[in-house]
Amino acid sequence: MTTIDQLEPMPGDWRRALAIVAHPDDLEYGCASAVAVWTDAGREVAYVMVSSGEAGIDTLDPAESGPLREREERAGAAVVGVREVEFLGHRDGVIEYGVALRRDLAAAIRRHRPELVITLNPDDTWGGTYWNTPDHRAVGRAVLDAAGDAGNRWIFPDTDAEPWDGVRWVAVAGTDAPTHAVDVTDGLERGVRSLLAHRAYIEALTGEDPEKYARDLIEGQAREEAARFGGRPAVTFRLFPR
Repeated sequence: MTTIDQLEPMPGDWRRALAIVAHPDDLEYGCASAVAVWTDAGREVAYVMVSSGEAGIDTLDPAESGPLREREERAGAAVVGVREVEFLGHRDGVIEYGVALRRDLAAAIRRHRPELVITLNPDDTWGGTYWNTPDHRAVGRAVLDAAGDAGNRWIFPDTDAEPWDGVRWVAVAGTDAPTHAVDVTDGLERGVRSLLAHRAYIEALTGEDPEKYARDLIEGQAREEAARFGGRPAVTFRLFPR
């Protein structure tokens, strides 16, 4: 595993980003503070959720949970300046890596035409300790592949949008080996409120006060990363140039 003592700043010479993750709340558990900083700077960020997270609340039937979690995701996205949120409708918990998923993600990239694509940790573990979920692994890997697929007109030629070869980077959040970071001093409070928008999910997950839970988690993560980014609260990414 590569260890980097001081992380590089994320590139700033882009206008459009697309974040693609498996579930509602995946981005709010870390990335949203960085998104707030980016939208403040006039950049466009859109979200694509591969599933609606309908299997994520044990006490709520998926038919009720899915629409609820979509509403919470749209609310959380709005807090950090994101207006476009898409749901692709893959089944939560059993998302499969493969050609069908790559096609859906390549089509999304062609529709949105981003320079920066963001996704979540596709590795087997979180921090080398906690086993990552199959959905996260499948989606993260498929995003890395689809960023290339989107630019090749002979791969998935039947998508509605024309090929897009303009992806310059894929940024992976939540990785054990980050290379770059964003100073989220000015986005931290909105990052907390973005996660707090997932109140029903948080209340099902923990008996802790939702605001304390969200604040402790988001602020704690950003402070922990500060040591690798000049003492500034940070969200970190592993950056893959294209």
